[in-house]
Amino acid sequence: MRILGIIPARGGSKGIPGKNIKPLNGLPLIAYTIAQAAESGLLDRVIVSTDDESIAKCAKEYGADVPFMRPAELATSTSGSLDFILHAIEELEKQGETYDAVCLLQPTSPYRPEGTIDAAIRQYRSGKGRSLVSVRKVPAHYNPYWTFLDQDGSLVPSVPGPLITRRQDLPQAYHRDGAIYLLNVAFMRKEGRLLSEDLSGFEIESPELINIDSPEDWQIAEKYIGDVARS
Repeated sequence: MRILGIIPARGGSKGIPGKNIKPLNGLPLIAYTIAQAAESGLLDRVIVSTDDESIAKCAKEYGADVPFMRPAELATSTSGSLDFILHAIEELEKQGETYDAVCLLQPTSPYRPEGTIDAAIRQYRSGKGRSLVSVRKVPAHYNPYWTFLDQDGSLVPSVPGPLITRRQDLPQAYHRDGAIYLLNVAFMRKEGRLLSEDLSGFEIESPELINIDSPEDWQIAEKYIGDVARS
């Protein structure tokens, strides 16, 4: 199984301007994911997909491969991940390279424990699912069996059926953390979507979830990564 690592980094971020190359604890944000991908022994190739020349220049300075630029129409705030992934696959096929799966590594998740990418790939290769996402456990008080939806001013259980009252009886729930996606190329092309019905989850157990979408997230990441560096 040939696996292509893709680090997506478009320009034009509105929430945090210049986010992908903004210094986080002394390094551009994208540099953390580039370094983690470079340490993988199971990715056949890793590329950065970007429409921005400044990001491309920065990525290359930190050792990344930027074999082509992403078209502007695939780098808007409303563009989907599927489009730029298939664009990357098609561009590499023109160069004679084919891949069975894609490992999507978003720069907005700058902290992945050492060995996490390869551990996820090993699970993906040994499993039956065509898609895999990294996940974390949902605390009991956020379990979907204990949450409610607002329907016309009334609260109704998120999960239909009898309410589970004992914490010990709750099934374990998980949420995607955004750090790793493993995606089957043939499935994406045929079905036009990223995740298959036979989706599997790879649990990440590090204590801090770092997923940067806002200035507040940035401050949390700055502190946590600084603490890790000093430990």
